[in-house]
Parts: sequence; C-alpha cells; structure tokens
Amino acid sequence: MAYQAIFKRYEIKYMLTRRQKALLLKAMAPYMALDQFGRTTICNLYFDTDSYRLIRRSIEKPAYKEKLRVRSYGTATKESPVFVELKKKYEDVVYKRRISLPEREAVQWLSGKAPLENPTQISEEIDYVRDYYDGLKPVVFLSYEREAYYSKDGSDFRVTFDENILSRETNLSLREGAWGTPLLDDGMVLMELKTPGGIPLWMTRFLTAQHIYKTSFSKYGTAYANLIYPNHEGVRKYA
Repeated sequence: MAYQAIFKRYEIKYMLTRRQKALLLKAMAPYMALDQFGRTTICNLYFDTDSYRLIRRSIEKPAYKEKLRVRSYGTATKESPVFVELKKKYEDVVYKRRISLPEREAVQWLSGKAPLENPTQISEEIDYVRDYYDGLKPVVFLSYEREAYYSKDGSDFRVTFDENILSRETNLSLREGAWGTPLLDDGMVLMELKTPGGIPLWMTRFLTAQHIYKTSFSKYGTAYANLIYPNHEGVRKYA
C-alpha cells in the first residue's frame, strides 16, 4: 500500500457550529473536493507513561513536544493495516513520521513481545522514543468521524472536519470499535487547516466574516484534563 510517510506542515484548529460548517462547505465548493475516503471513522491509541509524562508536558505548551499513537481507519482486525505515528511539534510546525503494518505486528512490536521484522529509519526513531520514555503503553482510545477535503489546484492545502469525538480508558484496542465519552458539546465541529505555508485568501475572508478564530484544542489533552486527571489520584501527585 502506497502512503505518505513524512509530513511537515502547519495544523491550525478552529471550533465551528454545524451551521458554520454548512456555510463553509458552500464557500469551499469551488476550491476543495472531498477525498476518496469520504466520511471516515478514525480510531487512535495514544501511548504514554504511568504518570502521563507526554501529555502533561504537551499541556504546558513547550516549544517542542511529541506524541506516539497507533491509528486505524475504522475498526481494525488483526491483519488490518494500521499506522504507527510519531508526531512532533516545534514552535508552530508539525512533523509527523509514520509506518504502516498489520495491527497484530504493531501490537507485538510496541508491547515489546517481538521486534519489528523489517526495521526502517522511522521505526528506529520510534524505538528511540520508546526507550527514552521508559514504560510507554496505551493509555487512552480516541475516535472521531472525519471528512477530509483537498485543494483542487494541486497544492497541499487540506481541510478536515472532526465530529463525534469519543474517548475511553478501557478496552484499549483498535479492534474494540468506536465508543466512549464525548469530548465536544452537541453541535460542535473541530476543523483543522493543514498547510505547508499560508491559508488561501478565500478561506481567510470566510473566517473573518464569520468571526471564527483559531483554538488550541487537543483531543488527547482534553481527554486527559476532563476524564483522566480528575479521576486518578496517581496522576495528580505528579502534576
């Protein structure tokens, strides 16, 4: 399966109502097209330490931060292709490096039960992070319904809409399906603009006219702040 393994871009987030999304879809029509997957359920397992070291540091908004996750498109089976992703952010630039392999192999590798059969430079970077943050393990499941649009002019500008964002701390497997506690209020949509540089003028004009402003919303950060931290004494002592 051919896939993009390396990303370098800005990812700018906005919170919209469904009405604002509908208006934006009309404004986007001359410039953007829905990608081949249409509306997709994306499932993620985020890895962290017992003390939630990675997300606690991320919430502090440092110049540099990183996350490790495994992603599937829809509910996975043992042989489904999944992505093991190392996501880093320095200043405002997002760097993502990922490899694809069957879910079964990903679980065995990341749990330390078996080495990766065909290591790559990216897998070695992931191994380095796993060694550096000793004890990384799945700590939270996050899923959402995503619509992704690409620019008709051939540029790398993309727009995604995420709805029905769900989180859970149990049944931490991509094979268990998309269910959990909602992280967004009813009727709200998380939009991301993904761009290697600037935002098209037509988009800037729409956002300005609708008084839509960027937000720092983090799915894992919100799950930690709302669901994990309040309920775990063992986490609060590290805060």
